[in-house]
Amino acid sequence: VQLQASGGGLVQPGGSLRLSCVATGIIRSINHMGWYRQAPGKQRELVAVIYSGGNRDYADSVKGRFTISRDNAKNMVSLQMNSLKPEDTAVYYCNAAVSIYGSIGYNVYWGQGTQVTVSS
Repeated sequence: VQLQASGGGLVQPGGSLRLSCVATGIIRSINHMGWYRQAPGKQRELVAVIYSGGNRDYADSVKGRFTISRDNAKNMVSLQMNSLKPEDTAVYYCNAAVSIYGSIGYNVYWGQGTQVTVSS
C-alpha cells in the first residue's frame, strides 16, 4: 500500500489550499483516513480524521477553517484549508488504516508529506 499526497505550497495568510492523498495497492477496505502535521521543532499532531462511517474530528486549532472529506471509490482523502494562518505552516502527512487482501485486520500507512507554508 502506498499513500501519495499532493497539493502543498506557499500561500499568503488568509488564503486557501487543498491537499489530496490517494491510497493505492491491494486494498480491501479503509477504516479511518486522516491528516497530521509537523512544524519545525514540534511533535507531529493530528489535524483532522474521517472515519468510514463519515464522522469527522478536527484539532481545535483548525475547526471552522479546515474540512476533511473522502472519496471511497478512489481511496482518496482531501483536506480543504481556508483562512490559513502562519501557524499552519508545517509538513502535512496523510495516513490511513487499511485492510489488504490476504491479510487480517488493519495496518496504518503514511504518505510522504507535503509542505504547506503560510507567509506574506
